[in-house]
Amino acid sequence: MTSGPWILPTTISLGSGGEGGQSSQERWRAKYNTARQRTATLFGACTCKPLGLESLFPLYRGNMRLHRLLPVFLLLSALVISAQTDSASKPSSGFSIDNIDKTLDPCVDFYQYACGNWLKTAEIPPDQSSWVSFVELDERNLVTLREILEKASANDPRRSAIDQKIGDFYGSCMDEKTVDAKGLESLKPELDRISAVNDKTALIDAIARVHLIGPNPLFNFYSNSDLHNADQVIAYIDQGGLSLPDRDYYIKDDARMTDMRKHLVEYATQMFVLAGQSSTQAADSAQTVLHIETVLAKASMDRTIRRDPRMRDHKMTRDAAITLAPNFYLDRYFATTGSPSFSELNVSNPDFFKQVNGLVETESLDNLKTYVSWHLLRGAAPWLSQPFVEANFKMRQALTGQKEIQARWKRCVELTDQSLGEALGQKYVELTFGADGKQRMLKMVDALEKSLDEDVQGLPWMTGETKKQAKLKLQAIRNKIGYPDAWRDYSSLTVVRGDLLGNFLRANEFESRRQIAKIGKPLDRKEWGMTPPTVNAYYSGSYNEIVFPAGILQPPFFDKNMDDAVNFGGIGLVIGHELTHGFDDQGRKFDPQGNLRDWWTAEDGKEFEKRASCVADEYSNFVAVDDLKLNGRLTLGENTADNGGARIALMALEHMIADDKTGKEGQKIDGYTPEQRYFLGFARVWCEKRRPEFARNQVTTNPHSPGKWRVDGVVQNMPEFQKAWGCKAGQPMVSANACHVW
Repeated sequence: MTSGPWILPTTISLGSGGEGGQSSQERWRAKYNTARQRTATLFGACTCKPLGLESLFPLYRGNMRLHRLLPVFLLLSALVISAQTDSASKPSSGFSIDNIDKTLDPCVDFYQYACGNWLKTAEIPPDQSSWVSFVELDERNLVTLREILEKASANDPRRSAIDQKIGDFYGSCMDEKTVDAKGLESLKPELDRISAVNDKTALIDAIARVHLIGPNPLFNFYSNSDLHNADQVIAYIDQGGLSLPDRDYYIKDDARMTDMRKHLVEYATQMFVLAGQSSTQAADSAQTVLHIETVLAKASMDRTIRRDPRMRDHKMTRDAAITLAPNFYLDRYFATTGSPSFSELNVSNPDFFKQVNGLVETESLDNLKTYVSWHLLRGAAPWLSQPFVEANFKMRQALTGQKEIQARWKRCVELTDQSLGEALGQKYVELTFGADGKQRMLKMVDALEKSLDEDVQGLPWMTGETKKQAKLKLQAIRNKIGYPDAWRDYSSLTVVRGDLLGNFLRANEFESRRQIAKIGKPLDRKEWGMTPPTVNAYYSGSYNEIVFPAGILQPPFFDKNMDDAVNFGGIGLVIGHELTHGFDDQGRKFDPQGNLRDWWTAEDGKEFEKRASCVADEYSNFVAVDDLKLNGRLTLGENTADNGGARIALMALEHMIADDKTGKEGQKIDGYTPEQRYFLGFARVWCEKRRPEFARNQVTTNPHSPGKWRVDGVVQNMPEFQKAWGCKAGQPMVSANACHVW
């Protein structure tokens, strides 16, 4: 149970995902991938957080928050940005025809055509593992948030309660001298608690404590909506306990995975030495960690299989769960975490608990204590003294290729947002978000919903009964724009100036207990799963809602000075993407209330799967990096949303053009028609560079395709694109067997 904005039980975002990486982007990606259930984000990391779910690198959002679709923020200080970020000179962040390489043929490779000049001039900053619009906007937003926090951290007795909390939290993080002087001192009581355990029944108490304050040794425990009664929150236990991004890192023997395991052992060895063990002891401890986590990985469900909610649907009585894995002492565990009384829970992967039950029985107590201590150490590493920070970052470099650690102020801004997101978000909204932005978004959402309804009703392969049910679900989707109606209350969270690690652990425990307390209560449908500054968006299946934080209403997604065609290609397509998630290969399995229920006729279900398989097979042939191809099944939901979102956003734009009595909407700008500018605006959002290490990592972990295929993979399926650009049969951007679901 780590702190930070947990996120709605079932969500899907825009961005990129994956479970290991030291940036907060990767941290939240990790939470997202394990607990997401029915949630999809536009760009990747959603803040879904089961108890104890943690990535190998607990924070460093150097590239992570962007994976939620990324926080998009006002540029209050352009000069500060250029001076304070480590970014190299970059092309314009918004839409510009200067990004286009007009020497190329758009019908051969539209991504290269639309992004060609951007790709020639953009450079990945040394403190990032990739560079894409989400990351660019996140960097700018950090400057805005830093300004808020620097002001709040001034020790002014007139500060509000919110300013005191966010200011002292940030100030404690920035006090590197005090942090270095304390070394491991602040974590020692927790390490001693684990060391003092004298039997395996008491070990579960130690695991419960670690789950409350940070990482996820052995398994995950969290609250979520009932798959069959979405209005009710129940308890879940789930697979977990890994340090590397995915089970494949432990069980595959190719050179890359083998090398990552060596890096993990080196990292763990160094951490144990820093914690006081001899070199020999530390090396043995690191091997123990690898051995135990390999067993956990082999027992874990493949992430592609986990996409299907039916594979995670195993509701049983509390007694049955206890019988399933008696060596977990779950009754004692639930009591130690302070969980409310409950009689039923969902065991997302029963086979995991059956297999790991044997591990707990046969593994020595000392080895299990070493493993639990490791998770506590790695969870705290970024917020301990410099040697721990450096060891943590070295592992990140191996996984992502990031050249330099982020400046401390960036890491501290991210940690504050993670830990006190809605407190900091209030200040952000006051400074940056106006009512006009919300109204513009609501207007566009309404237009896109009408287009999706028109698209569904016009499908020749779907019968009237399923169309009727689809319409009911579409009409039931809730729209959340900007920020929550009610802000989270942090009054019970103690923040002490000068106590970074204590603040970090207390914030984690605050959030963990807040989530546990939901068990047995009605689902709070007003809750948000992303903080207001986030540059991302998501669809939640259990809430049946689409959510657009204030952060995303920025160029290149939305620019009030740009024509409607470009904006529909940006934020319009984002809206379409999220709406389509409600009807993708997994979203379609949930009804208007968010329950796992098949509302399709059997024949329509078969027709859908046939079309979805076309998309999966198509994307499985796309090369992501080197000789690695995309996993079309892992990325199917996001690819379906990209394709469907592009069609319905263009449909909405064309309706606007047709309704325009002045004729202005249909005019060319800079020599391009509205339809062409729509596609150019779409491509600009996904102009992207990735470091090779990060690109390879993402093939295994990310349910989103790389930027190139989020563009070319979509347009080659669209006759509307081919008409707009005059493409001919046989050209690469004209698929001979175009896939079309929505």
